[in-house]
Amino acid sequence: MKALWKALCAAAMVGMTMTSAQAEEKSITIGTMSWEDLTPITGITKKVLEDKGYTVKVVPFSEWGIAYAALTKGDIQMLASQTDYVAQDYWDKNKNRLEKISPVSHGLFQGVAVPKYVPIDSMEQLNENADKFGGKIVGIEPGSGLMRDTSNSVKEYDLKLQLVEGSTAAMTAALKSAVDRKEWIAVTIWEPSWMMQKYDVKFLQDPKGVFPPPQSYYWIGKKGFSADYPHAREVIASIYVPLADITAMNSAVNDGKTMDEAIAAWTESHADLITRWENIKSE
Repeated sequence: MKALWKALCAAAMVGMTMTSAQAEEKSITIGTMSWEDLTPITGITKKVLEDKGYTVKVVPFSEWGIAYAALTKGDIQMLASQTDYVAQDYWDKNKNRLEKISPVSHGLFQGVAVPKYVPIDSMEQLNENADKFGGKIVGIEPGSGLMRDTSNSVKEYDLKLQLVEGSTAAMTAALKSAVDRKEWIAVTIWEPSWMMQKYDVKFLQDPKGVFPPPQSYYWIGKKGFSADYPHAREVIASIYVPLADITAMNSAVNDGKTMDEAIAAWTESHADLITRWENIKSE
């Protein structure tokens, strides 16, 4: 009888533990960088998880270091990130405490670009045309991976042009002004970006391979996420957002929509695809 009582108590404890785990799994906090490539990925994933019955909270971050610290501490459960090049230092520093959940997009590329009407095609041609570019490459925020790579390219190609630090907004304004006047300009830019679509620019060839190849986006989580959230992990692994769709959503935002409206329009027009994503056997 005593043995039976112990067995019943143990079974009850297991049942309580399972109930607690199941309840916990239905609430997920997602971190996101407030960038135009990551915001659509986060919004679409949030929508799909909510359709499957999860309560999803999104926490925005402005710096990779803060976002990765929140993830390793468990303040957020998952984060969309590149793990090579763009956020490589943060991934390498924390990867023993993290896990890759699944890839969610591919093709991020960063480099120096010029308008297509500018008749050069390579980084090696910048010096001979330095005066036409005003002796500068118009950059974005200091400390970004793109600025680091561009700074390295200035050294590798022994460029006479100065890399000018600034902001994404200032770079965009300079690019618009130059294109409107059909002037020469070299800028640091990335794909996916509505700017690539709107201003018809081209990346300069990089024969020395200073800039990294196209990169993938992953959902990453604190180590143990897949074990703690097995069904959510299956749902997340079904989601994939093509780079062209991310660019299109950001173009819609640039044309006046909010990001929430752009994401809603995308999910409505891809309802059949999302239904297939959500067709995961419930536990």
